[in-house]
Amino acid sequence: MAATKKLMALRFGCWVLGVSPRPGLWELDKNEWERGMAIQLTPGKMAGLQAVSDARGVIAAAAMDQRGLLKKMLARELGVAEPPAEMMVEFKRLVAGSLTKHASAILLDVEFGLPATKNINGKGLLLAYEKSGYDVSGPTKLPSLTEGWSVLRLKEAGADCIKVLVYYTPFEDNWVNEQKKAWVERIGAECRGVDMPYFLEFLGYDVHGEDEAGLAYARRKPEIVNYCMEEFSKDRYGADVLKVEAPIQMAYVSGTKAFGGTEAYSRDEAKALFRKAAALTDKPIVYLSAGVTSAVFVETLELAVESGVEFHGVLGGRATWQDGVPVYVAKGAAALEEWLDTQGARNVQEVNRVLQSARPWYEARSMRG
Repeated sequence: MAATKKLMALRFGCWVLGVSPRPGLWELDKNEWERGMAIQLTPGKMAGLQAVSDARGVIAAAAMDQRGLLKKMLARELGVAEPPAEMMVEFKRLVAGSLTKHASAILLDVEFGLPATKNINGKGLLLAYEKSGYDVSGPTKLPSLTEGWSVLRLKEAGADCIKVLVYYTPFEDNWVNEQKKAWVERIGAECRGVDMPYFLEFLGYDVHGEDEAGLAYARRKPEIVNYCMEEFSKDRYGADVLKVEAPIQMAYVSGTKAFGGTEAYSRDEAKALFRKAAALTDKPIVYLSAGVTSAVFVETLELAVESGVEFHGVLGGRATWQDGVPVYVAKGAAALEEWLDTQGARNVQEVNRVLQSARPWYEARSMRG
């Protein structure tokens, strides 16, 4: 009954908006609604989040907003400095058309991904607002937005939600972090003005001269993730959903298949770190894949489930499609489409299997009255 009580406000909200829930979703009667708990969302934000979630209210979304990274991957396979823009557009269109058959939504960019928004099988759409490449413009990783775009224009382009990425570490100089916090606040205010759901992604980085794939950074990572979880959950930022890293590096977790031989945390310590990080926010959280392989991403999610944390889905990126890049370059679009419909689909379905243990976004504490 407790879980049932948490559903009715969303059904009621959909009725107010004139939005039809997906088939089979939230079949509740009036008495259940009257006993229920209100969801603390405006109509536009509620509609947007419902659009990108599955029939259970879990955000099972794919991510294909990579621009600079995809350019590098294609260029490496082609043996050129810069791949043709047409290849970027076609690759995104094919990935979107195939993987959205198995996902609740997809994240795309406006630079190369807009044509793909017409090929997403009626699923939800998130659009990235940040400019690609700012992350390599300097050691401070100061963020910037895509020129010529606003939250209103992203909504007009068909977005149900917007996503913004900020690189952040509490170990950075204070003047840098204050600029980043103000930037995140401004976007939150803009999303409130347009009544658009705001997915905030934060990624840690090194300022100590450590290898971000190394042991020292692996030991420091939980502190970075924990700080960001707590800080960016504050109402002043206006984020509705946090897109987060796992608070550990799987290669340093003993007792896992991904373990590389050097321990930063035992399996039990890793599970405790998952719980600690998740407890620092009342927002819905979705995990990102952070460029690991599909198998490692699935094992990461399994460890999160084993730890007992409540998370609300994924926005998984290249883990599901990156092995299709050499197929595409070597054999063309038809071969990529075949790979996506077979191995790519299996990658997404493996993630979906673990997501059976995820919770609906509307059960997060920030959503409940």
